[in-house]
Amino acid sequence: MSDKILLSIQNITKTFKTSNKTIRALKGVSLDIYQGEILSLLGVNGAGKTTLSSIISSLNPPTSGDITYEGSSIYKDLIAYRKIIGFCPQKPNIDGMLTLEENLYFAGRYFNLPENVIKQRAHDLMKKFSLLQYATSKGSILSGGYKQRFLLARTLMHQPKIVILDEPTVGLDPHIRRNLWDVIKELKKDGVTVLLTTHYLDEAEYLSDRVCILDKGVIKLIDTPANLKTTYGQDNLENVFIELIKEDADIDAQ
Repeated sequence: MSDKILLSIQNITKTFKTSNKTIRALKGVSLDIYQGEILSLLGVNGAGKTTLSSIISSLNPPTSGDITYEGSSIYKDLIAYRKIIGFCPQKPNIDGMLTLEENLYFAGRYFNLPENVIKQRAHDLMKKFSLLQYATSKGSILSGGYKQRFLLARTLMHQPKIVILDEPTVGLDPHIRRNLWDVIKELKKDGVTVLLTTHYLDEAEYLSDRVCILDKGVIKLIDTPANLKTTYGQDNLENVFIELIKEDADIDAQ
């Protein structure tokens, strides 16, 4: 992880209005994301993780606040910003009418890549993720683990600088999860910044340079897994998280 700030999230708020109430999903969130780091967003359901990651990926606008990329607001040129972002959804959304290589070709054309670059990138990524044998097959034949591999390959077609992974290993067998952990570590080695949303505390501990714990729309803390374990006197991040929840419960009870 370098000291260079790639993204700066500045006082982001997000309010949703329903017919009978107003929900403040984010309440002034500010943090910096550094070049080449893996940052995990943690929190219980409803903490604001998905809302924040969707705003960072530009899928959802904030109610107020700003995000800057290398010092300039992303909202000045969202098209340019989206060219450096790769978003990998939790649920596979592979076009069932196309083969895997056709899906990758479509992704390349979406980002206006030249024909020769698309062919080379598709081949290289299918090789990297052990998908070449399925190149001319439809996505429906892939297992859950291989579907996630393909989603990552598609996410990387345009060589994004920042990859946002939304619960990438949910529902997968333990050995498949471990394989994907290695893939995510490789992204970091390649200099890609990774924003990871996960409910698996062992996953966050293994992969993250830092973790950001959200609680009721605000940042409770940001630190390295090692520092958090030392501060709370615990031997793993899951126990730290449980201690934090206990603290909140004690405060609410007072």
